[in-house]
Amino acid sequence: MLTDKQFKNNKAMITKNMRKALNEQINAELWSAYLYLSMSMDAEAKALRGIANWFFVQWMEEQDHARIFQNYLNEQGEKVELKAIDRVPLEWKDALEMFRDTLSHEKDVTAMIHNLMKMAMKEDDFETMSRLLWFVDEQVEEERSAEDLVKLLEAAGDDFSIINEIDGRLAGRKYNKASPLKQ
Repeated sequence: MLTDKQFKNNKAMITKNMRKALNEQINAELWSAYLYLSMSMDAEAKALRGIANWFFVQWMEEQDHARIFQNYLNEQGEKVELKAIDRVPLEWKDALEMFRDTLSHEKDVTAMIHNLMKMAMKEDDFETMSRLLWFVDEQVEEERSAEDLVKLLEAAGDDFSIINEIDGRLAGRKYNKASPLKQ
């Protein structure tokens, strides 16, 4: 419960634990961006330009996700604490391995978002819960997209013509700024 002084200041407050967790999420989102940039570069090196495009767009989206969390902390009057980005893999056997890793990674991110939501719920931090709802929905889309591509590539097997068709379709993916940043 807010004290009278806090209420008069009309400033939402998040706990130190929440601030720390949100800063860790920013770092995780930036690591994700770096991972997808690495996948894009590896796909490009393998002449999979459509797949490279798909991962390049993913790279931009992950940067948006980090920015959304950064903006939220700034709105709360909290300090954003950027940390070093851990090394990411540089090479994958093929596109199927890239998308399997993507699906696994997105499931990990989903778990992180859910843990943030649980923390916000435990702390009765309704504003943070509200902000996190967009990410909960976003993760459903992220997992579904990666899972669909895994299934398509598994079905393709070693059939180059099908892989080439998938690659061509992914070349058309366009970047759209994340809706919380469109304001």
